Amino acid sequence: MKAGDAAAFEALLDRYHGPLLRVALGYVRDREAAEDAVQETWLRVVAGLDRFEGRSSLKTWIFGILLNVARSRRRRDRRLLPFSALFRRDEPGSEPIVDPDRFNAEGRWTSLPDNWEVLPEARLMSREVLDRVGAAIGELPPTLREVILLRDVAGWSAEEAASLLGISAANQRVRLHRARGHVRRVLEEYLR
Repeated sequence: MKAGDAAAFEALLDRYHGPLLRVALGYVRDREAAEDAVQETWLRVVAGLDRFEGRSSLKTWIFGILLNVARSRRRRDRRLLPFSALFRRDEPGSEPIVDPDRFNAEGRWTSLPDNWEVLPEARLMSREVLDRVGAAIGELPPTLREVILLRDVAGWSAEEAASLLGISAANQRVRLHRARGHVRRVLEEYLR
């Protein structure tokens, strides 16, 4: 690919463009901004390919560029504060992962989590539910959002995500658990 092989670059686009877009959507305010972030990522990949040293996989390098671009855009967009944000009182990630009232003194469930297997698949996979999941992920602090986007949206392994984010495997598991707990809580409230 360093030799300017257009077919190799096209194969990279086919393989990673969709996953890059899904991860970018977790960082920026809308699809247009995510597409811009992905386009900027590809431009940086092309411009920096001769400097790629192979210390990580090409996939990790490309997604690392995306994370830098998306984080930068998110910081820039955050400077523009919507009026509704002035009245937000809760901070995602500050509440317990599972409501403590659901456990008794011995730590056993007093009310089991909802069984989503009994819900019709059409309802579970509806656009509205997917939008709720996206909104729940968007509410997460960046450290939790990054892990759930890489693991559950882009399909990365635990090792790949930890390596890209520069965190330990244990820290990656904790962040993923907290992120999934928040998303599950939002879905449980919605699906009741």
